[in-house]
Amino acid sequence: MRTAIIGGGIAGLAAAYELEKARAADAEVEYTLFESRDRLGGSLSSEIVNGAVLERGPDSFLTEKPSAIELCRELGLGPDLLPSNDAARKTYILVHNRLIALPDGLMFLVPTRLIPTALTRLFSLTTKIRMGLELLLPPRPSGLPDEAVAALVKRHFGSEAVDRLADPLLSGIYGGDAAQLSARTVLPGLVKMESEYGSLTRGMLAAHRKMRAMAKASAKAKGQGQAPAGARPAPRSIFTSLRGGMQQLIDALTARLDPASVRLATPVSSIEKSAHGWRVKADGRTEIYDAVILASPAWAAGVLLAPVDAALGEDLSAIPYSSSITVNMVYDEAKLGPLPEGFGFLIPAVEGRAMLACTFVHRKFLGRTPPGKAVFRAFLGGMKNEGLLAESDEALVATVRRELKEILGIETEPEHTQVSRWRRAMAQYAVGHQERIARIAARVATLPGLRLAGNAYDGIGIPDCIRLGRKAARELVAAAEQQPVAPSL
Repeated sequence: MRTAIIGGGIAGLAAAYELEKARAADAEVEYTLFESRDRLGGSLSSEIVNGAVLERGPDSFLTEKPSAIELCRELGLGPDLLPSNDAARKTYILVHNRLIALPDGLMFLVPTRLIPTALTRLFSLTTKIRMGLELLLPPRPSGLPDEAVAALVKRHFGSEAVDRLADPLLSGIYGGDAAQLSARTVLPGLVKMESEYGSLTRGMLAAHRKMRAMAKASAKAKGQGQAPAGARPAPRSIFTSLRGGMQQLIDALTARLDPASVRLATPVSSIEKSAHGWRVKADGRTEIYDAVILASPAWAAGVLLAPVDAALGEDLSAIPYSSSITVNMVYDEAKLGPLPEGFGFLIPAVEGRAMLACTFVHRKFLGRTPPGKAVFRAFLGGMKNEGLLAESDEALVATVRRELKEILGIETEPEHTQVSRWRRAMAQYAVGHQERIARIAARVATLPGLRLAGNAYDGIGIPDCIRLGRKAARELVAAAEQQPVAPSL
């Protein structure tokens, strides 16, 4: 089986790695990985500058999704896995130029503790009363049409909760707009809770009790039932990274691939389905492959597939994307003065700032910044401010420094700055996303040998991309061996 992998980001690399494993196991597998840029890894890119790890793109992945950790361990990176410093985790929201900590008991968007919610300055008295009355909401019928996250949050907690909570949190995760993101796709657990309990607060408390009971039962089954009364299992960190940066994962994957099978700076100009397989044209050459894994952004996959299947190309091209900018700044910690505790802060769009968020990297992951140094990581852009991409590096750094001065009082100059732009890099799961993905899956099923992988389909994070890339490769190998495997994205 000859397979063309189009796109050398983490999804494409994971697919290539899986095909290498199959070839090592004596499967008749050949592949070519096409990447339009001169480097592999997509948005995963990090550098070490004077001992400080600086991430240009994602700095970590969710621990609870196992695909990334499993792959790291397979690649021998287990000893370098680094948990986030959750003991110091504290996040602030900027409100009228004041940093206000998220209240205790807030489970993502849902308040579950009365006193911290009542005492927080994050919400007005009107919103707090509405949050209390939310406990009385009756269950909502299931099967209703999809809606935006903002609509769901507003219905339960009011507009202020959208502006000060949902919008900045989702902007930080998706780089998107709560008024456009699909509640059914982005927050399926809350949609289910609403249909079962009505109140999201009651639903979240019930889910928390169930998780505690399961954890206790699991501990008892492992012979740990004699733990002191009230003792709880040590929680896993929310995020996991690598000591040398996410570039370690890219380098380890690249080292496992056959260099002769990787073509950098080689964009694919067209693909065509033929009686003999797939005709792939790149760099003026046309080659025949038995299968194609499209691990490029959906908008790029849509352009390539439009001549093959117009409806499929149209649906892929319709998936919206946002752009982002990261600005890393390294400081002499002694010159900064006192900083708020915790990991950093989020900035709601209603504050009218260029920054979306700022992370205190030296606190989030310990051991990746030299003693006496501090690393700030600012985020700009998103769906509402794409125009910033046209600004010069100097202008972006000046903007971030001005806003940090106004918010934190920081006047000292950074010792090092680094600006990275990621154009149309983050897929947006807009209202109706699941219906669109179902249509895409149905069209893909009619095109033997075609698979899609990436952050546009079934999860935006690194573990999701790894899972989908490896799954695509496994399905193709199984199909080549005539094992009945249902096609999927």
